[in-house]
Amino acid sequence: MPQLFTNKRLIILLGSIILLVAMIGFSMRDRDNITWPEKFVKDVTGFGQNIVSKPASAVESFFDDVQRLRHTYEENAELRSHLEELAQLESDVTRLEKDNAELRKVLEKEESLADYEPVQATVIARNPDRWYELITIDQGESNGIAPDMAVMTASGLVGKVQSTSKFTSTVQLLSAHDSQNRVSALIQGESTVYGLIEGYDEEKRMLQMTKIPSDSTVKKGQAVTTSGLGGVFPKGLVIGTVTELVPDEFGLTQTALVQPAASFYDLEHVMVSKREMTSVLPQEEDRQQVLIEEEGL
Repeated sequence: MPQLFTNKRLIILLGSIILLVAMIGFSMRDRDNITWPEKFVKDVTGFGQNIVSKPASAVESFFDDVQRLRHTYEENAELRSHLEELAQLESDVTRLEKDNAELRKVLEKEESLADYEPVQATVIARNPDRWYELITIDQGESNGIAPDMAVMTASGLVGKVQSTSKFTSTVQLLSAHDSQNRVSALIQGESTVYGLIEGYDEEKRMLQMTKIPSDSTVKKGQAVTTSGLGGVFPKGLVIGTVTELVPDEFGLTQTALVQPAASFYDLEHVMVSKREMTSVLPQEEDRQQVLIEEEGL
């Protein structure tokens, strides 16, 4: 009995295979019409594919959108980073252009001054409470800087070295409030007029040139430069121009208000003059001695 049952199953299996092969062969023939079982199978299959494909397409589209959104976020973050870098780059370019222009002026000034050795320096520190009095530069004793050396920009004189350390120096500006802060100066014109730069009018932002003889004729706009007689500052350094002349209270001398050629507010690059002392003509020795004593040197 078991053997008979086994034979029946084998017969059924073989019959099914033969039927399947026959149906495949039948369906592969070139025909204009298909049978209704084939139609039914195709309709059921198509309906099932349609049901499955739409949700699958929606899910695929959702994940594609998420992927695109993530890529968009990453690109946006990268663009923001580039924009920040661009802003910093523009700031650096502006600063470098300013530095380049200032250094070009310094080099031009350096070429035009042959009576001393200029040392370029950069302002590295400044006290807000003493903004118009002192600055610190990045050149010191190791660079040959010594007290009382003149300090200037490409525009004109700004002060002198007050003290030095190994690698830095403190510079006292012409605008500093110090009774010993004096510069021997002259007013250029048909006849030379000598005096002293001492004092700074904060309200008018003008230097004060004192000790001008009462009989001297000075006009607005005349240039004021260092005289070189004090033994500290080289001769011919531009200080500024005369804007006003005021007699003193006793009428013995006059005081000129001088518009500084250099800005004491915005200082970044300066030059320090390493000048060798030059000989003085005999007839000027008495005047130089008086001026040195007046400058408190």
